[in-house]
Amino acid sequence: MNRTAKAVRILSKELKKDSAYYYGWQSNIAMAFFDAYNRNPKKYKNREDIHEIANEAAINFLNLLIKD
Repeated sequence: MNRTAKAVRILSKELKKDSAYYYGWQSNIAMAFFDAYNRNPKKYKNREDIHEIANEAAINFLNLLIKD
């Protein structure tokens, strides 16, 4: 097993084991979407807008995750 697979397995195990840890990840992901949604200037958002917002949120979350 490579290092990345091992790290994901450890992370998955910890998320399943610790509800507070799980909730922390959930909250960070949710806030990434919430923030991206609120940065979008459109009053009414369609499916395409929400898709773009979700991708922006994912990028923001991952960038925060890997930030040194």
